[in-house]
Formats: sequence, C-alpha cells, structure tokens
Amino acid sequence: MAVYTHVDPDDLAALVARYDIGTVQSCKGIAEGVENSNFLLETTGGRFILTLYEKRVSEGDLPFFVDLLAHLTTSGCPVPAMIRDRDGVAVQRISGRAACIIQFLPGISLTHPTSAQCEAAGAALGAMHRALEGYSGARDNSMGHRQWRGIAAATGDLDAVRPGLQAIVDAELAHLDAHWPTGLPAHVIHADLFPDNVLMLGDQVTGLIDFYFAASDFRAYDLAITHAAWAFSADGSSCDAALARALMRGYAREIALSEAELAALPLLARGASLRFLLTRAHDWVHTPADALVTRKDPSPFLARLLRYRAADAAGLFAAG
Repeated sequence: MAVYTHVDPDDLAALVARYDIGTVQSCKGIAEGVENSNFLLETTGGRFILTLYEKRVSEGDLPFFVDLLAHLTTSGCPVPAMIRDRDGVAVQRISGRAACIIQFLPGISLTHPTSAQCEAAGAALGAMHRALEGYSGARDNSMGHRQWRGIAAATGDLDAVRPGLQAIVDAELAHLDAHWPTGLPAHVIHADLFPDNVLMLGDQVTGLIDFYFAASDFRAYDLAITHAAWAFSADGSSCDAALARALMRGYAREIALSEAELAALPLLARGASLRFLLTRAHDWVHTPADALVTRKDPSPFLARLLRYRAADAAGLFAAG
C-alpha cells in the first residue's frame, strides 16, 4: 500500500472543512503508486483523492501541476482537477506534508489491455499532446536523460540488484549520451503513462492521472515510454505486435510524427527502459523496510531495454 505518512482524523476533518465538499465519512489508503501517500476520501459531498506529497515530488513544483491540470481540463482532456478551497487554495498542508484534494474520476486501470484499449490510450496521449503544444508552462525533467547517471550513482552497487547489471547500465549510459537526439518537437509531457495511470470504462478512456513526473521533453519520448508500458508482457520478455500497432495507430489519429521522430523512437525507448530500470533499482535498494509499499522489480525493464536494442526494433513502432 502506498502510504508513507498517516493522517490524524481531526486534522483531516479540519482540512476538509476548508472546502465545500461536505464532511468526512471515510479515508482509506490506496495501494497503487510508490511516490506519494494516497487516500480515497469519501465525504457527504462525494468521492475524492487525498494525496500527500513524498519523496521525489517537490512542494515547489505543485503550482505547476495545478496549472497544468487546469489547462488540460479546459482543453477537454479527461484529467482530474486539483480542487481549490473556499479561498482559492489548492495546495494545503497536513501531517507535515504538502497535500491536495483531487477530483475523483470513474473508471478502472487495466492489467491486461486489449488492442482496442491500447488504441484508445494512444489516441488519448496524442490528444493530450495536441492540447499541450501551445501550453506556456514548463518544468525541467528531473527524471530525464541528463539525470540518469546521477540516479545510477545514487543507487549504489547495481550488481547487488542483479549480477552484471552495472556493466549493462554503464554501457547503455555511454551509448545514450553519444546518440541522444536533439531538436525534436518538445513541450510538457506526462512521462509516466502506464496502464495504472489511465482509467477506462470498456474501451473508453475516462481519466489520465498521476502527472507528478510531467515535465518538458520530447513528445516522442512520451510515446516511447507509453509503448514500453503498454505493449509488453508483464515480465518484459516479449512485445505484443498487435498491442504496439494499436497504440501507434491511436496516436497517429491525433499526431503525425515527423520522420526524425519516427527514426528516433527505438533509441528513445531504450532511454525510457533505462529510466524505469534505474528508478526501480533505486527504490528496490532504498525503500524503507517498514514502508507500506510494494517495490517494483526492475528486471522487466532490463528485458525491454534488450528488446529495444535489437536490430529489428524499429518494426515495433509500425502503426499499420
């Protein structure tokens, strides 16, 4: 369960009293996620998400996220707004943490998406990118290409996570540093659009959630992250061609990638795989033993990385 910080009931009641959302009926920890403490908050006015910000989310970044979600909501994208209290304040404090009460969206996150659901997710990602093309907000990518060496160093001995991993990571970092593209179309991206961050009812996307890695980067890199998250088996050993084509087909309905972007996708996907391999390895080593959180095995992203390094990797991004 992703709960690092617990909330005193009296403090919660005082927080909710600042809003026009009724009074507290229940507040239960949510299992998903590893970055923040999340609760399903039920009041006499409805359901909401209470999030307390931990670890990698800086309190100074929260106004950016509030503005970003407001922009996407205004643009018609299915995202959860951060609710403001009677004084217009969205970012609060409780239990010594910055916190927000967030709109609850219907739908479920998927474990085994179908081709139709992958296509819908690709289209939703493309529509979000279109909405962000003219967005003036910006944020440095704290998990971007320039940060990966630092994450690797902060993890410690990667061979303790998996024998031989240190050499693989060192070689991949050198390759990506030498070949990382420049000049591709860029704006704010989601940067973490895994199936558990997309809510669906049937084949319809009802919510894109968890924007706390959103930052300025290549839009094609965002697509590469989503490809790695949606098109592979759980252990990362195989890429489902039908799912991959569906995802790319949905995205292409909204965004026509340039030739340079299409050519860069295999390399960007290698970077995406390395990014999640490194952060999962870091969490595997450094998550406190008493934290109520399930650590994620980094090995499936090593498998993805190796697949994207193959000579035929470009074929994984066909939309036909």
